[in-house]
Amino acid sequence: MSSTARRLYVRRDTFPIAGTFRISRGAKTEAEVVVAEVVESCKRGRGECVPYARYGESLDETVRTLESLAGAVADGLDRERLRAILPPGAARNALDCALWDLEAKQAGKPAWRLAGLPDAPKKLTTCYTLSVDEPAAMAASAKARAADHPLLKMKLTGEGDLDRVRAVREAAPATRLIVDANEAWTLEMLHRFAPVLADLGVELIEQPLPAGQDEALRGIDCPVPLGADESCHGLDSLDRLKGIYRVVNIKLDKTGGLTEALLLKQAAQEAGFDIMVGCMVATSLAMAPAVLVAQGARYIDLDGPLLLAEDRTPALHYEGGTLFPPAPELWG
Repeated sequence: MSSTARRLYVRRDTFPIAGTFRISRGAKTEAEVVVAEVVESCKRGRGECVPYARYGESLDETVRTLESLAGAVADGLDRERLRAILPPGAARNALDCALWDLEAKQAGKPAWRLAGLPDAPKKLTTCYTLSVDEPAAMAASAKARAADHPLLKMKLTGEGDLDRVRAVREAAPATRLIVDANEAWTLEMLHRFAPVLADLGVELIEQPLPAGQDEALRGIDCPVPLGADESCHGLDSLDRLKGIYRVVNIKLDKTGGLTEALLLKQAAQEAGFDIMVGCMVATSLAMAPAVLVAQGARYIDLDGPLLLAEDRTPALHYEGGTLFPPAPELWG
């Protein structure tokens, strides 16, 4: 292999979370990520992913999948071929984003230009996520964050959720609120909770029912818009969501990278969905490509680095809830 041939390097990194991050499915104290690096002629492209057990992924399997593509990468694997040989998911995301980063650095052009976006990325307002906890603890967290974060996202879990939202609303009366049940509710809970949440000014309910049960939502008249998260992956998941959800949450770890995320965004907008761009708990390297998808989105949830005790260097720049586009030293 020549010194200029493409090489793929894969590694696992771990970053401590500030405290404990809890959702309906469990809690964690660190973010474990997989990084793909593609190097060619002294240029290096990087991408980061978070394998998610909810989707049958593991760190070891993701590393093995990526390492198995080393030969294809050396032979010039491009993003379109990658979409054909790997399904949507974490492994494809890391390598897809690494290829975007490498292409940008080799071309001497920012990734947004390579993506055909009409304008350079602008700064965004991201929500800040409150972990599931007792109402008083969530209220205290909301009160501490409200001044700097005009949009808060609450993780919920089932019974007791109305007390949680009431407590947060009292602590942060002027803050915009969205809630995320992470598949933990029943249809009866949704019917019972939604009118109260509407009165409390909640703007969006993410994934109230398990993805395999959300057909029950088709055609219901919910006073708060419903958003698909676990039900929305790549392009092939979009058609089924019509008539069930008004918002789709696009995450690069679900779409399998920036390439499909941009296609999914366009198709979702054409189908009449509002767009949310979300993330797993990960570093700035994982958020950076999503900044391109988030341009013009209705809801932006790219707060992963804000939940960490420490981030990568270089990192994205945040000022409270304001997220600035990535510098090329980080990605793209």
